[in-house]
Amino acid sequence: MAGAIASRMSFSSLKRKQPKTFTVRIVTMDAEMEFNCEMKWKGKDLFDLVCRTLGLRETWFFGLQYTIKDTVAWLKMDKKVLDHDVSKEEPVTFHFLAKFYPENAEEELVQEITQHLFFLQVKKQILDEKIYCPPEASVLLASYAVQAKYGDYDPSVHKRGFLAQEELLPKRVINLYQMTPEMWEERITAWYAEHRGRARDEAEMEYLKIAQDLEMYGVNYFAIRNKKGTELLLGVDALGLHIYDPENRLTPKISFPWNEIRNISYSDKEFTIKPLDKKIDVFKFNSSKLRVNKLILQLCIGNHDLFMRRRKADSLEVQQMKAQAREEKARKQMKEEATMANEALMRSEETADLLAEKAQITEEEAKLLAQKAAEAEQEMQRIKATAIRTEEEKRLMEQKVLEAEVLALKMAEESERRAKEADQLKQDLQEAREAERRAKQKLLEITTKPTYPPMNPIPAPLPPDIPSFNLIGDSLSFDFKDTDMKRLSMEIEKEKVEYMEKSKHLQEQLNELKTEIEALKLKERETALDILHNENSDRGGTSSKHNTIKKPQAQGRRPICI
Repeated sequence: MAGAIASRMSFSSLKRKQPKTFTVRIVTMDAEMEFNCEMKWKGKDLFDLVCRTLGLRETWFFGLQYTIKDTVAWLKMDKKVLDHDVSKEEPVTFHFLAKFYPENAEEELVQEITQHLFFLQVKKQILDEKIYCPPEASVLLASYAVQAKYGDYDPSVHKRGFLAQEELLPKRVINLYQMTPEMWEERITAWYAEHRGRARDEAEMEYLKIAQDLEMYGVNYFAIRNKKGTELLLGVDALGLHIYDPENRLTPKISFPWNEIRNISYSDKEFTIKPLDKKIDVFKFNSSKLRVNKLILQLCIGNHDLFMRRRKADSLEVQQMKAQAREEKARKQMKEEATMANEALMRSEETADLLAEKAQITEEEAKLLAQKAAEAEQEMQRIKATAIRTEEEKRLMEQKVLEAEVLALKMAEESERRAKEADQLKQDLQEAREAERRAKQKLLEITTKPTYPPMNPIPAPLPPDIPSFNLIGDSLSFDFKDTDMKRLSMEIEKEKVEYMEKSKHLQEQLNELKTEIEALKLKERETALDILHNENSDRGGTSSKHNTIKKPQAQGRRPICI
C-alpha cells in the first residue's frame, strides 16, 4: 500500500514538473514550421530556435514579425512571447523576415541561406510592387531568377513557353507595353542564356546586387507630419533617415545619413533629428501612433548599429563564417574543376584515339596510291616500247600514252596530298596527346591542392570610440565625435565613386533594352512612379540610392523647411 501511494505521489510530482507549452507557427519565405514553446519563453528563446533550425548564423538581419491592427510589429528579444499583443489562438503565427538590409549584399551576406532568404524576400517585394523597379531592370532581374531556378539554359529543354506559368515581372510592367507573354519570354530568355555557368547562389547574388540599387530597396516608410502639419513620409534604411513627399517615394526631399547625425531624441510622439553640422537647425516631426513610434525607434537603433559595425573590423564570429564560406566555395569549385578536368581528359583520349585511327588509314591509302602511280608509270613505259606499225595504231597509242600520263599525274598528286594529310594527322595526334597529358596534370593538381585558402589573420580592433545609442526613459540619443564622422564621410564618398564605376556597364545594358522596347510602350498607362523615375533618369543619367540623396545645406541657424 505504501509503495502504491509513493508511486502515485511520484507520478503526480512528475506531472506537475512538466512545463506548459503553446504552439507557434513560423512562416519563412519558402516554408512553414511549427514549434512547441514553453509559456515562460522570451522572444530570444523562440528566435534562436528558429535560427538554429534554419542553420542561420547571420541573425542580426532578421526578426519575427507580426501584425497588430494593420500595424507591423517585431517580437522583442527580452520580452515574453505571450506578453506581446499577439493573438492567443494557437498556433500563434510569426513571419521570419529580414528586418534590416545590407548596404552591399555581396560583401555583407556570407551564408548561402542568408542570401537565399534575402533573394526571396526582395523578389516578392518587387513583384508585389512594394519596391519600384523600372521595366528594363525587371527583365534583367527576371533572367537571374530563371537562372537560379532552372540552371543553365538548354534550348532542347527550355523550349518556347517554358516560362508561361512563372511570375517574373510586376503586373505594372506587363500592362505598360503592347507585348505578348511570348515577347517577354523571348527577351528574358535572351539574357538568361548569357548567365551560363552561374550556380543558384551566384544568380541570386547577382539579383540582389542589381536590386539593392533600386530607390525603394530596404526603405521602411512611415506617415509623419512636420511642425506645420504638412503630411510627409519618413524613410528609414541602412544609409540613414530620409524625408519624402507622399507622392514621391523615389527621391527624398532631404536626407540625414547616419554619419552626419549628431543626435536623435524621441519623446512620446515627437522625434527630433540633430545634424552633426550645428549650423543646420534640428528637424522635428510627429507620428500618429505610439506603436509606429516604437517601430521607428527600433529601426533607427538597428540600422545605426549595423552602419557602425560595417565600418569596424569584422568580429571573430563573422571572420569564422567568412572562412567557412570560403572553404565551402573552394570545395565546390574544386569539385567542378575536377569534373571539368575529367571531361576534358575523356575528350582528349577520344580525340587521340580517333586521330590515330584516321592517321593509320590515311597512311595506308597514301601507300596504295603511290603503288598505283608506279604501276601507271610502268604501263606508260610499256606502251611507248610497243612497235607502232600503222598511223592509226600510232594515234591510238599516243592517246593511250596521254591518258596514262594524266592518270599517273593524278595518282602522284593524290598520293602527295594523302601523305601531307597523314603528316598533319600525326601532328594533330601529337597535340592531342599533349592535351591529354595537360588534362591529367590538371586533374592531379586539383586532387592534391588544399581544399580552401588559409584564413586571413584577425585584424587589430579599432579603438572603442564608436558611439552608440542610449535610451533614457522615452528618449533615444546618441552623440558622435567629429573626427570619427569626418573619417566615415571620406570612406562613404570613396565607396560612392567605386559604386558608380561598377554600375556603368550594367546601365549601358539596361539602356539597350529600354531603347528596344520603348516603341511598344503605352504612355497613357504610365504610373506616377514611372513618370518620376523617367524624370530622374533624364536629369541625372541614372537614378540610384547613391545619387538621389539630398543633404541639408548649412544656412546659418535657419530651420529646415520641408
